Amino acid sequence: MNDFTFYSPTKFVFGRGYVDRTGAELKSCGFSKVLLAYGQGSVVRSGVLARVRESLEAAGVSYVEKGGVRPNPEVEWVREAIALARAEQVDGVLAVGGGSVIDAAKATAFGVPYDGDVWDIFDKRAAIGGCLPIAVVLTIPAAGSEGSGSCVISNDAENRKVGTSGDVFRPRLAVMDPELTFTLPAYQTVAGVTDMIAHICERYFSGVGAVPVTDNIATGLVNALMEATPRVLENPEDYDARATIMWAGMLAHNDVAGCGRSLNPATRAGGWESHGLEHEVSAHHPEVTHGAGLAVVMPAWMRYVWREDPQRFLDFAEAVFGIEPVDDEFAPREEAVEDAVTTAIDELQAFFRDSGMPATLADFGLTPDDVDPMLATLEKNKGKTFGAFKTLDMDDARAIYESCF
Repeated sequence: MNDFTFYSPTKFVFGRGYVDRTGAELKSCGFSKVLLAYGQGSVVRSGVLARVRESLEAAGVSYVEKGGVRPNPEVEWVREAIALARAEQVDGVLAVGGGSVIDAAKATAFGVPYDGDVWDIFDKRAAIGGCLPIAVVLTIPAAGSEGSGSCVISNDAENRKVGTSGDVFRPRLAVMDPELTFTLPAYQTVAGVTDMIAHICERYFSGVGAVPVTDNIATGLVNALMEATPRVLENPEDYDARATIMWAGMLAHNDVAGCGRSLNPATRAGGWESHGLEHEVSAHHPEVTHGAGLAVVMPAWMRYVWREDPQRFLDFAEAVFGIEPVDDEFAPREEAVEDAVTTAIDELQAFFRDSGMPATLADFGLTPDDVDPMLATLEKNKGKTFGAFKTLDMDDARAIYESCF
């Protein structure tokens, strides 16, 4: 087990009907006036936003609203939110929604004290200094942003989607009410589960060998997600399955699944290759849901790199799918290993596909002609080489993208 630092300052309030406790919980955490951020209407139509407003008013927490955060949140919304937060002199930001809303709220919160353009931070021209405290009412389990030190924002003018990280913007409070997810469409539910599994796999395949405690947490989370997903597809109001997915999503990305797996104790585990490759897909094509893009890109990355450390993939195959190499006197060991690994990768992609995710980039309407523009911004964001499990250059990235068609 490598050295690591683990930090999780968020207060998680989890349970049935807990959305109605939002105001009281905010008050107890010291919030008095918040910027209330939300998306493009689902929380309005479902009545969730009205319940949050009512709880804020009952607790005496004042608020100013800014809606309209889109999937793959764009920096211009953040700039406008920063201006509003400054003008209204709020002392915190409350996100009501999923990862996109939470990330937009995080960028707003650390953008308020910064004197320049918030994009400077994502473009690595400035460091994060101060940050307003952040609270979350989670409505879409997926990104794990409610407990993570990660934030990803798009810049349409540059066709870029860039992440930053820092403990300073981990939320202070997360209200998690699984009943809010009963009406979540199946596609969005499964895209969220796919993102969770990717968060786990990015850490599991981090270029570090076995770390038994952490590895068992990681594969246990994958197994729990794969068991709960068909249950919610059959019965969207299966509370226990919804609760499993919601809590697993947070655990998948608050770094507990990567403890001891990082090559640098000050950073999270993994090279985040699949996320880096997918971010270019949804940066150039914002209509592509991030998790759905990962359902295509991550298995393609796995097939390309597994020979770098076959044992790591064999461990995953056995723990998640019960697949082991079949020793056969007529077949070399190498063939048995390849068959076991590729079968496990196929099983993972089949789970995504059978749950409603796309199988190829062509399913999004992309063609091989879209690869070159994605490579151009990938190199700008990641450099000429990137990766932890296996170092990739732009030729490798091209091969992975082309295998996705």
